[in-house]
Amino acid sequence: MIQPAPPLRLGAKGQLRYCRFIITAMEQLCFGIISTGNIATQFVEGINGGSTRCTVTAVASRSAETAKAFAEKYGIPGAHGSYDDLLTDPDVDAVYNALPNLYHKEWTLKALAAGKHVLCEKPMGMDADETQAMFDAAKAADRTLIEAFMYRTHPQTKAVVQKIREGAIGEVKLIRTTFCYRTEKIQGNTRFDQSLGGGATMDIGCYCVDFARQITGEDPAFSVPEAIQATGRLVESTDGGMIDVSASGVLTYPSGIVSTFSCAMDTQASNLAQVCGTAGYIEVPVPWKPGIAEPTWMLRTMTKPRQDGVPDEVGEQLETFTTGVDKPLYALEADAFAETVLDGAEPFMSPEESIGNAKVLEALLERVGVQW
Repeated sequence: MIQPAPPLRLGAKGQLRYCRFIITAMEQLCFGIISTGNIATQFVEGINGGSTRCTVTAVASRSAETAKAFAEKYGIPGAHGSYDDLLTDPDVDAVYNALPNLYHKEWTLKALAAGKHVLCEKPMGMDADETQAMFDAAKAADRTLIEAFMYRTHPQTKAVVQKIREGAIGEVKLIRTTFCYRTEKIQGNTRFDQSLGGGATMDIGCYCVDFARQITGEDPAFSVPEAIQATGRLVESTDGGMIDVSASGVLTYPSGIVSTFSCAMDTQASNLAQVCGTAGYIEVPVPWKPGIAEPTWMLRTMTKPRQDGVPDEVGEQLETFTTGVDKPLYALEADAFAETVLDGAEPFMSPEESIGNAKVLEALLERVGVQW
């Protein structure tokens, strides 16, 4: 049920009791979390650390003991030993689907059929057909479904896109992104399991694809590349298949904009994004997980070449912007989702954008050589 928002953090039982019986001016969305993994942990920590529109009222795991331990740790009133049980919980308005990629479609469809709204972790589906089917089901059920690209809800992302739309760097020509990390935790890591939809492109390359598609045009259909080249490094996955531990690609859009990206799960990199235009460029040092404490990004307008007749004293100009916030990134995401469900706000990511991303990821994986 849609709950009223408590004015302060209460204990698990007190929070649920307050949500049930006290009416305040601002409605609050009650989440049930499917999974107790790393992303589920970041999500509940974000909500507990600063959400104003959401609370977590239940969590589900395949193990009742695991769910109970997670619930006790994070002050969650309800703990379920199966995902099905969570879907019948009347105190859950919306489901956060944090399961491995393979299970996004199955449990999103079940949640929608149970009358729950769904915030589904990225990438939405294993392919475009799955993604389309999920949005078709959401429409039929009259429920909200949004792909959980949390970085989109940060003011930094919105400010960068707006500055580009205003023409601050002239006509966009080139987008360059990287998203890499090195992990030594391989066994038990779903990212290294082909059967679960693992691999670098699905895990983090999807961010690079989504960022570029935001920049290239406001029409999601326009933002599908005309030409896609990609290569990657394949390794044996923990289930005996093959995954891309790294991938790089070049995407050319109908406007002529070119975007390049590199992603990897065994490599350190700067992880920045650059959007380059005819009059300058924007550089975002931490585009994927901006912090709370005044994240900074830069806009440089450039000097024309001397042969163009510009006086020597005219040089490049640098502007630095900060877009700090007062709540964690996953709290921003949860609250943005709640605004769509409760207030009718536009979703921070449209179905068309998610389906377009899925089409691009399919093409990239085909070229890299990954097969499901």
